[in-house]
Amino acid sequence: MSTNPVMDEIEARAQRALNRLRDLGDEMAKVREQESSEDGAVTVEVDGSGALRDLRFTSAVSRMSPGEFEQAVVSTAHRAAAKAMARVGELITEFNEESAAQT
Repeated sequence: MSTNPVMDEIEARAQRALNRLRDLGDEMAKVREQESSEDGAVTVEVDGSGALRDLRFTSAVSRMSPGEFEQAVVSTAHRAAAKAMARVGELITEFNEESAAQT
């Protein structure tokens, strides 16, 4: 730290902001959302960027046509990704609100 109190305060504020930004990144990295098809045949888990993390099937998929199977996987993954994106959006909104309150 410098001997200038103004510079010390600027440095401290910058460090707090950096720490909060790191915390936001950590929280976003933890986001996982899971969704299952209506019949439970397909379960999808995605991360905060919507990337597929896990994909599980029950024996019910054996009774599906290829088109039904494709639709179940795609629509279930879409719903999981939408939930993940909503959660990331909530985290960013909270971060922005906290930032605005501190300025």
